[in-house]
Amino acid sequence: MQEDCSRSPTYTVACEDYVHVVEFSPFSSGTPASLLAYGGNQYVVVGTCLFQEEDMEVEGVEFTVLRAFHHELRVDALAWSPESHLDRIPTISRFCTAAADRKLRLLTSDLQDRHEVKVMEGHTSYINHLVFEPTEGKQIASVSDDHTCRVWDLDGNKNTTLRLRSPGISVCWHPEEVFKLMVAEKKGTIRVYDLVTQQAILSLDCGQSPLMSADWCLTNTIKVGAVAGNDWLIWDITRSSYPQEKRPAHKDKARLFRWSRANENLFATTGCPGKISSQLLIHHLGHPQPVMLGSATVGSGLSWHRTLPLCVIGGDRKLCFWMTEM
Repeated sequence: MQEDCSRSPTYTVACEDYVHVVEFSPFSSGTPASLLAYGGNQYVVVGTCLFQEEDMEVEGVEFTVLRAFHHELRVDALAWSPESHLDRIPTISRFCTAAADRKLRLLTSDLQDRHEVKVMEGHTSYINHLVFEPTEGKQIASVSDDHTCRVWDLDGNKNTTLRLRSPGISVCWHPEEVFKLMVAEKKGTIRVYDLVTQQAILSLDCGQSPLMSADWCLTNTIKVGAVAGNDWLIWDITRSSYPQEKRPAHKDKARLFRWSRANENLFATTGCPGKISSQLLIHHLGHPQPVMLGSATVGSGLSWHRTLPLCVIGGDRKLCFWMTEM
């Protein structure tokens, strides 16, 4: 765990309110700019980001707000649909949120005057994470403290309910094999399920709990990563159910783990929000120490850009972006 001075963000974008959740779309918008959504207390903002690394005419970052949506409660989790696009008329922005009333909300908008909200009910406790099926976007998976993972269609019908042995913390869909779903549980178990048979086909063990966050490396799906306690852990699922690598990262307990979408050896972790700031560490699998350390005032959320080695954290009335080396 290193204590040296942290690097300030490469770019920041001012926001009107505290940002609790921020997500880059992992899918192409059809334009050079990336879709990004951020949310907090009773609102979600959808916009596009273009960075100087992508367009020489941009200074730093060009952030354009496309639409702000009213959201009945604070947004606690958000996932993008692959059906979102900006390159043809009508444009479509589709994403799903989770809130403390145990409901999912599917928001579909043409970013002009058409705007639909579909409320999905069924979870009986807090929803921790959700994801769209990545090839067609016709299903959503969500995990909850109610010890279930549920798979929904876009009309809010539950197609599948997987019973878990502890609260569901993270859920990831395989990028090509759409019947494979990874579910991480608080007690430290990560399973890959076959949605056809609804059986676990693979099980990984942290050897410690509570597991706070897990992610599947979508550029190389033999890699799974997680944070539990103060540590980050990495598995090679072809080798063992126990972590191949494990290191302490955050002295104040780790909160989130996310693989880069641009480089399979790059990942980021955040510490649990402290009284003033939250720590961000960017790690490279070839390096014993983090390759970058940053912090954000009451930081929350963590997401990687689709093609750049750049990640974002929400904070107190701003978005903070860190660019790192490949």
